[in-house]
Amino acid sequence: MINPTILSEAKNWANNLYFDEVDRIEMGKMIEQNNEKDLFECFHKNLEFGTGGLRSIIGLGQNRMNKYTIRKATTALALTLKKHFPSPISTVVSYDSRKFSKQFAEEVALVFAAHEISTYLYPVLTPTPMLSFAIRELKAQGGVMITASHNPPKYNGYKAYWDDGGQVVPPYDQEIIDCYNSLNNWSDIKTLDKSKASSFLKMVSPEIDKKFYEMIEKKVIVDRQMCLEKGSQLKVVFTPLHGTGKIPCEEIMKRLGFFNFKTLASQAMPDENFSTVKFPNPEDPEALKLAIEEMIKTHSHLVFGTDPDCDRLGVVCLHEGKPHFINGNQLGALFLDYIFKKRSKLGTLPLKPLVIKTIVTSSIQNAICDKFHAKVENTLTGFKWMADLIRRYENENSPWNFLFASEESFGYMPHPFSRDKDGVSSVALMSEVALHHLLQGKTLIHALDDIFMEYGFFDEALVAKDYEGSEGAKKILNIMNHFRNWTSPLIAGEEITLMEDYLKPEKTKLPKSNVLGFTFKSGDKLFLRPSGTEPKIKFYIMTKVSEGDLKIKKLKSKEKIDRFINVIHQECDLC
Repeated sequence: MINPTILSEAKNWANNLYFDEVDRIEMGKMIEQNNEKDLFECFHKNLEFGTGGLRSIIGLGQNRMNKYTIRKATTALALTLKKHFPSPISTVVSYDSRKFSKQFAEEVALVFAAHEISTYLYPVLTPTPMLSFAIRELKAQGGVMITASHNPPKYNGYKAYWDDGGQVVPPYDQEIIDCYNSLNNWSDIKTLDKSKASSFLKMVSPEIDKKFYEMIEKKVIVDRQMCLEKGSQLKVVFTPLHGTGKIPCEEIMKRLGFFNFKTLASQAMPDENFSTVKFPNPEDPEALKLAIEEMIKTHSHLVFGTDPDCDRLGVVCLHEGKPHFINGNQLGALFLDYIFKKRSKLGTLPLKPLVIKTIVTSSIQNAICDKFHAKVENTLTGFKWMADLIRRYENENSPWNFLFASEESFGYMPHPFSRDKDGVSSVALMSEVALHHLLQGKTLIHALDDIFMEYGFFDEALVAKDYEGSEGAKKILNIMNHFRNWTSPLIAGEEITLMEDYLKPEKTKLPKSNVLGFTFKSGDKLFLRPSGTEPKIKFYIMTKVSEGDLKIKKLKSKEKIDRFINVIHQECDLC
């Protein structure tokens, strides 16, 4: 039997003339079919802002991504912007290649117009980092990116931005959420017809894109002359995974002299169904399979893959004739090692450099930063926390100079001119890193081993357990409670020396978050975190092995990681 409250909400959608006729009819059919499970999933809660804003399966209902929840979210954002900024207020809106992304972006602009807020709307699908850059460049007060990043095709999402170009953080995110939840009468959610909104709508000028590329050339690239003179020696197969990355990545690589940068034809064009991949996620080696085949066939050095909104970068290296997938922590180490050493050599390393990473990102970055007397700051997962930290440093006129930010999930921000992870800049900078090592006769795998020889062997693994729907949410809660109440002094044979519960911010000195961290006597770490954007719980395993040669260290680390993985699966099955 359908829950009476849910049935009432569904009937409201079926009968309320605010909703389009075709949507009212579809909802009526769901009710007639007594589709209890689907109705429950569509109506049992409102969408919630996570680390990346709103994200859900596309469909009807208050727990789904549709133009009505888009309007509702934008109303909440508009009212919050008007609360904190004087008129005139302006915003920037962009979108990726997903189903309804362009329509949702237009809905955002029309709701802003109904609140007399101007919108700079991108005329074509455009990456997240370029949206963030445009907010800062146009001195807008906020922005929206319509994307579900690397989620499966049935998802779409909504990232809300503030005037610094970063995603909304406390207290503004909670104000938006509270406002969103208070909007119970659909007639209160205003929008305008395009014909009446024209005075509030502008297109983002190509000049903004040009400034973005020039910023990468002048502020991100360390040795531009090397790139221009030698860049054609590096052979890269690139896949935008049917997303927004093709045009901007091709443009910046051409500007830098990387003329052997070839986009994989079968995945080059936007495709809302992502028909050649199961998940458009460059963290997943399977998503890069076609590009890897092309790399081997053409004897290229690397595969680069970006996700649909081009804020993440995945890399595969051809080493000794075989493809090697480089994880996000290793890419971060390659970036940092190169930036510090090359800038030190060229005399361009700033005084008191600041590096920011998440708590679940490898501490190999600490080892690298220690050598160069740089400061490392840890944040919760999500670049919104990094952007907020940079803003606080700026407001305090801190002597520390931002250099680099990253997270293990393939996100990198090698400049402060956007305030979100930047796949376009990462493609450019990793090309420079790879070229530098290529000119010394080395692959990125050689370069990684050099780093491990210098700083110690650090290794990582991620276990992600998927649990969809309301039952899945209960399962994730049970797992977190199970580990939160852990009583044994050991996990996977490793002695626990510290357990940190990030729901107790007075102890962690970070914002309250449903995260658990275990530190072991060996120096290994284990973190648990429910995803803020996907129906899954993530386990982050981090090891460091100090004894033996590099080959022995790698074997010992693998043995420890395998033990952790086995325990994780066993304990989750019990919950």
